[in-house]
Amino acid sequence: MPKRIITLGEVLMRLSTPGHERFIQTHDYEVQFGGAEANVAASLAFWDQSVAHVCAFPNHDIGKAGIRFLRAAGVDTSFVFLREGRMGLYFFENGSMHRSSKIIYDRFYSAFSQFDGVGVDWTAVFDGAEWFHWTGITPAISEAAANLCQRAVVAARDQGVRVSGDINYRRNLWQYGKSPLEVMPDLIKNTDVIIAGLTDMENCLGIRQDDYVEACREAKRLYPDIRYISTTHRDSLSSTHNILSGVLWNGETLLGSRTFDMPHIVDRVGGGDAFMAGLIYGLLHKSDADALDFAVAASVLKHSIPGDANFVTVEEVDQLVRGENVGKLLR
Repeated sequence: MPKRIITLGEVLMRLSTPGHERFIQTHDYEVQFGGAEANVAASLAFWDQSVAHVCAFPNHDIGKAGIRFLRAAGVDTSFVFLREGRMGLYFFENGSMHRSSKIIYDRFYSAFSQFDGVGVDWTAVFDGAEWFHWTGITPAISEAAANLCQRAVVAARDQGVRVSGDINYRRNLWQYGKSPLEVMPDLIKNTDVIIAGLTDMENCLGIRQDDYVEACREAKRLYPDIRYISTTHRDSLSSTHNILSGVLWNGETLLGSRTFDMPHIVDRVGGGDAFMAGLIYGLLHKSDADALDFAVAASVLKHSIPGDANFVTVEEVDQLVRGENVGKLLR
């Protein structure tokens, strides 16, 4: 059965150099839209879930184009707001072989960064919802965005909605005078499912451990409402050849996924968001072990698709989990 899921976060305009051109040589940019939480929303909507995204866009044609991107992906935009300000941007250079890919952000003072959620009818936002998803990017952008995220998380918890957070520590974003340790614990204490590696836990929770299970146990001790902690493991042999797997700690056992070799990556941006969407879908519809396998397989397939969003079907993900129709010509 479809589930009602709410996501919150900034949608950025993505400007990509064609093919594998470098910033210094290109004369053209391909325009798309994306953002960590919106990418999750697009995946879940593509999987026939009922998804609404909470966001603010600048009140001009480019902002309205971003709203059309969400609608085209099947995402409910009832809680998208038009505000004064600019559109957040990021520039993407797709690496190849041993040359790394590059991203340059240009998002300060965007309309979303000034959106604090005051006046939003959170009861209406979470009416009928079963899941709410946020990431650590939002509270890192600005104090207003941190307040927005806090309001949403508390409202979701008050209305009995399950909450997930991809901690997604981004050092360069925390520029407004507060550190992650001043902001993130209050969000995480009201979150049921977190995506966090050891670095995320150290910088956002103050947990310093070399062993992942011990770090998970410490997080659970500090924040008893956490039910699941998950992360992916990536070996980057080159920009276009990675090896990917994932783990899920369910409070008792650390589950591990199959390891996937990805030798010809098309676009790795959004791979973590595809994993997050897969985990949400899996935990809503599958067993813990099957949810992890689904999440990793969804992420693997994303690496074959240009752009931020993961436009693959549930059937395609399940087939990869089972090892069926891998790389075949389907007629």
